[in-house]
Amino acid sequence: MNRLTVCIVLLIVPLAAAFAQQDSGGKTLAATIEVYVFPTSGQEAPQQSIHEAECYEWAATNTGSDPFELTQLQAEQSQDTEEAKQAAAQSTGGAGVRGAARGAAAGALIGEIANDDAGKGAAYGAAAGAVVSRRRAHAASQQAQAQAEVSGQAQQQATTEQIDNFKKAFSVCLEAKEYLVKY
Repeated sequence: MNRLTVCIVLLIVPLAAAFAQQDSGGKTLAATIEVYVFPTSGQEAPQQSIHEAECYEWAATNTGSDPFELTQLQAEQSQDTEEAKQAAAQSTGGAGVRGAARGAAAGALIGEIANDDAGKGAAYGAAAGAVVSRRRAHAASQQAQAQAEVSGQAQQQATTEQIDNFKKAFSVCLEAKEYLVKY
């Protein structure tokens, strides 16, 4: 045996033994990742645990994915999406004030030119500027929230595909060892 094989065996056997010694209420490795395995050749539970551990390692190596890490990544992605949506919702603060100031300046100029009443023009301009600015900020906020949602969904979909690919590889390995596998 080469060194790599010995190292893998030394890592897998204790893991398999740990799964084999579970209490009756515990889940197998396969059940934990929502893959259901039935021994078709009369394999005993300890042997099935060893096979599951070997196939888990094989699937992780061949797909480059670990479903436990990917599940944690999905939770982090979901949280990041929510934080991005909240940040977009809060980005409208002060838009009305800024719009009112710009509107007041424009209104004062127009009021001075049109009827020599800069104060009245500034008041109208401030009101109009505040309304327009708030509407634009609200529309921009909603667009940013929608973009955050779409981006988050795309990340979640990609991670889900990685998990599915792992389950396929895991299943293929177990089927080669004469188990009936469904996920």
